[in-house]
Amino acid sequence: MDFVKYMDEVEPVGMVLVGLVLFLIPEPATSTLGIGLMFLGGAWWFYEWNR
Repeated sequence: MDFVKYMDEVEPVGMVLVGLVLFLIPEPATSTLGIGLMFLGGAWWFYEWNR
């Protein structure tokens, strides 16, 4: 399996994971920021996936 082809997908997945961690922290501000990062990372991931 050639991992070089998937290097563009590492950053969006990392952003989704950081957003998930921030969402799980029980503070309203971090939860809101976490949801935003998960949505932005997901959109970025789909953008890179379709390219």
